[in-house]
Amino acid sequence: MNDKGKEKVPTFEEVAANNNVADDTAPSGDPETGETSPEASVAALEAELAEHKDQLLRALAETENIRRRGQREREDTAKYAIAAFAKELLSVADNLRRALDSLPEAEARDARTRGLLAGVDATERELLSVFERHGIRRIDPEGERFDHNLHQAIFEAERSDKPGGTVVEVLQPGYVLHDRLLRPAMVGVAKEKRGPAEPTEPAGTAA
Repeated sequence: MNDKGKEKVPTFEEVAANNNVADDTAPSGDPETGETSPEASVAALEAELAEHKDQLLRALAETENIRRRGQREREDTAKYAIAAFAKELLSVADNLRRALDSLPEAEARDARTRGLLAGVDATERELLSVFERHGIRRIDPEGERFDHNLHQAIFEAERSDKPGGTVVEVLQPGYVLHDRLLRPAMVGVAKEKRGPAEPTEPAGTAA
């Protein structure tokens, strides 16, 4: 019989060899599944945990700042709550002082006038004592160095017995509430002394 028309049947060895080639070329995993290794998962979780921890610390710091700011505002409110009321009372203190200055005690000729002056003086001292108890302090800077933070210069005067910049007269005392200025002291200040002018050589003088 002629063998040309018959189909060749593969042997067992050929089939096994073909199967080995197919196994070697097959991929070790399926990249389309999106699965990650345990190490990558742990790294991602650690990064997420660090981010949440940073956000928590920032939120805690902001909360603490708000708490401190609120506490400081409450303290300032309580400390300076009487500022407006205190300013209204400054004119009362000014009028009491004007009344005492208008008639010195030495010029009082009768007991009634002297008693009136003593009453006004006692009232002024009591008012200033109440001021002190509530943190209000009077500024009477005569003889002190001029301070633009506390004083308001009304005029300058030539004073040979005082260094320049010294307060030589207080027109109106000032007041502070704790460390906050209620009213500057209105003062007169000694002028700065200038040295003698240097003589100038006339033009054309030979050396």
